[in-house]
Amino acid sequence: MIGPILGVIADDLTGSTDISSMLTLGGMRVVQSIGPPSESFEMPDADALVIALKTRSVPAVDAVSQSLKALEALRCAGVSQVQFKYCSTFDSTSDGNIGQVTDALAKAMECDLVAHIPSLPVNGRTVYKGHLFVGGVLLNESGMENHPLNPMTDANLVRWLECQTHRAVGLIDHATLAYGVKQTRNAMTKLMDAEIAHFIGDAIDDADLFAWAEVLEGTALFAGGSGLATPLARRLATAGRYVPQERTIDYGTYGQGQTLILAGSCSRATLDQIEAFRNAGGQSRQIDPVALHDGEVIVGEVAEWAARTLRKGPVLIHASAMPEEVQRAQERLGIEASGAIVESALSQLAMALRPLSQTGRIVVAGGETSGAVISALDVASLRVGAEIDPGVPWTIALDASGRELIPMALKSGNFGSQNFFVRTAGIDGA
Repeated sequence: MIGPILGVIADDLTGSTDISSMLTLGGMRVVQSIGPPSESFEMPDADALVIALKTRSVPAVDAVSQSLKALEALRCAGVSQVQFKYCSTFDSTSDGNIGQVTDALAKAMECDLVAHIPSLPVNGRTVYKGHLFVGGVLLNESGMENHPLNPMTDANLVRWLECQTHRAVGLIDHATLAYGVKQTRNAMTKLMDAEIAHFIGDAIDDADLFAWAEVLEGTALFAGGSGLATPLARRLATAGRYVPQERTIDYGTYGQGQTLILAGSCSRATLDQIEAFRNAGGQSRQIDPVALHDGEVIVGEVAEWAARTLRKGPVLIHASAMPEEVQRAQERLGIEASGAIVESALSQLAMALRPLSQTGRIVVAGGETSGAVISALDVASLRVGAEIDPGVPWTIALDASGRELIPMALKSGNFGSQNFFVRTAGIDGA
């Protein structure tokens, strides 16, 4: 069997399902490993191996260490082309760790220049003149400036990345890309001659991403969001690197029970999805970290309520709240403690409810929450299936022995249409 031709190191779990979905849409068979696969891992027939880490919000030294271990695993699998995948909103602080991880991977792979292509136009994330826009609004005015872990206070990605690396950062703008592949590659050569090690690439629509896919087709290492994945997959298929699959399985139709939704994200998109679920008649319950800490809310009691309610229909349990509520909890408990309480509660609920016959599938919203839930359920890998919304696929969760556990969808907080929870729950009329 020919091994995977493309490897991805993703800095969080929903980010890895995001790019896995986009590669699948491009025709690739994708396996997603939760952390670097063990020595006993038997690589299934796949064109791409995506390794999901939980490094987005950890200190740079830890992110570098874990990312290099993931790179070694990809090399052992025979991968020759690697993407370091981070969020299309460039989630990081000015202290890192996108720059530091990219520097370490570039050194290990002996790459002098790394392209960063964060754009995901289908979800409204575009880059022009090195500035990141979300839905036509500058990143630092989009709500991301209030992110509880990685507040994005500057839309200038060249300037933001420069804070995270001692190496020079450049820009290849839209005008250069518009001249064509040859001109863009010449611009990259000039950057290398000037000893620039990173560059931000403009992209405002899918046509730009297809152009970047051609530019970077033979590049050993590049970085960015999931927008490049489908164009690159199709480009590699056209080049005869692999044979694209004709049909993708919809794992959302598996299972006879109801949908359990666990949401920890406080993004605007997730809050809108929660409201839509409620308005559609879905049963929901909010858990507050302060109430959990003070014993006013007992996880076991919430689990009992959910178990009863799931016999009749889908259930949403969320810690998602407005920014002012989140801030109050963080001031009382501390940022790390507040997040840890939420992750622990939602993980306990997942463990209690997954084995029940009335639980047919699980949807998780938020990268940190998804990582905690996957860990609690001892999920070793995910087989990636059909797309629900751009960047969000249905998957089958597998344990270390390859046994199927449950269909799951892991959603980045900012992803999904307003009716995402309504549709994944199968509420009538969705």
